[in-house]
Amino acid sequence: MEKTTILIIEDEKKLLKTMADFLSMNGYQVYTAENGLKGIQQFQAHSKEISCVLLDVMLPFLDGNEVLKQIRLSSDVPVIMLTAKEEVEDQLKSLSCGADNYIVKPYSLAVVKMHIEALLKRYQQKQEFLLAGDIRIEVGSQKVYVNDVLVETTPKEFELMQFFVKNEGLVLTRDHILDSIWGYHYVGDTRTIDTIVKQLRKKLGNVSYIRTVYGVGYCFEGKGNEK
Repeated sequence: MEKTTILIIEDEKKLLKTMADFLSMNGYQVYTAENGLKGIQQFQAHSKEISCVLLDVMLPFLDGNEVLKQIRLSSDVPVIMLTAKEEVEDQLKSLSCGADNYIVKPYSLAVVKMHIEALLKRYQQKQEFLLAGDIRIEVGSQKVYVNDVLVETTPKEFELMQFFVKNEGLVLTRDHILDSIWGYHYVGDTRTIDTIVKQLRKKLGNVSYIRTVYGVGYCFEGKGNEK
């Protein structure tokens, strides 16, 4: 399994080594830098590998906020600020520069690890997308694209579209769709599904890919648009 890579930019050598050793012991690949300039160099050299940056604010040569600004010119990689500065103004400054999280020293390494895991999980969900023919679904932002053109959908239209794509090629009964999306306690009837399918077909045009299985339900087929 490929390891998740963390870049630590911290000028306190003992803390840097302790944190790097701790994360390495917990299965992460780690790059380190002891000042802002070296941090930017490390990031540029390994940007395709790095999944998260732990960034001290007070650094030699170039402070953490300036490093963060440089990173944000080319990447939206998750960045956690680690600093002794606990004033609200300092936190707001880092967050306005593009930080995703802010942890004030002193902190436990276990807490830092939990913050990394939570942030990576949110980031991965945000980045997740589904593909089917000419349709692309961005899960985190709940957006549907046809040939890279955004299609406006209601929350329930999006849920149904996502459910169809995840179950591509399967014949789905109306009751199964209703239970999966609305829940078993929903008091409506299956005509709700038919109405939303009709709306989706209209919005998706020639690439709806939603086939009616008469007397049963629907089947999503990413290579046709038979209705």
